[in-house]
Amino acid sequence: MQQRDSDRAINRSMLIKLVVVACLMFGFGFALIPMYRAICQITGVNNLVKRDATERDARNTQVDMTRTVSVEFDANARGLLGFKPEQSSLDVHPGAVMTVMYELSNHEGRTVKAQAIPSYAPKQATEYFHKIECFCFTQQTLKAGESRRMPVVFVIDPKLPKDVKTITLSYTFFEMNTPTAANTPPPAKTAGAGA
Repeated sequence: MQQRDSDRAINRSMLIKLVVVACLMFGFGFALIPMYRAICQITGVNNLVKRDATERDARNTQVDMTRTVSVEFDANARGLLGFKPEQSSLDVHPGAVMTVMYELSNHEGRTVKAQAIPSYAPKQATEYFHKIECFCFTQQTLKAGESRRMPVVFVIDPKLPKDVKTITLSYTFFEMNTPTAANTPPPAKTAGAGA
């Protein structure tokens, strides 16, 4: 009898410890979201679509006329979106505010919401390529058959390392409202099928 009471006390103590540990882990899971956001904001990691500079910041930069950086523009789209830059490359003096236009068109028979995600090559150029205005800051909504011209206003920081002569700015447009199987109509039956 005394052994039984001792086992119950040990089991109860273990249960209380497990419940406390589970509650702490659950709370830590919820705390990770704001912690992750704060760490990303401090380090600049995973900050793909933030405004890099304001026009006031760009106007105050010094243009380095002694060097030229070639900026190449690349565009990719998923689905039936047409997406391309109006020019494939541009020679830029670091510190000069530049604008390039992109064309986006919806070849789907429905309204499409899409988001552009930028990437840079070489990777070290990322911190020196500052976008002032960009369609990648917000989701784009295009009606069926709609086309749109969109600007990217940018400046390359004069502190860009001298060995970087070419920067590639690449955008990939991802559709945000891809239709699900439940929303797509079933294929039409052909005559004599299933007879």
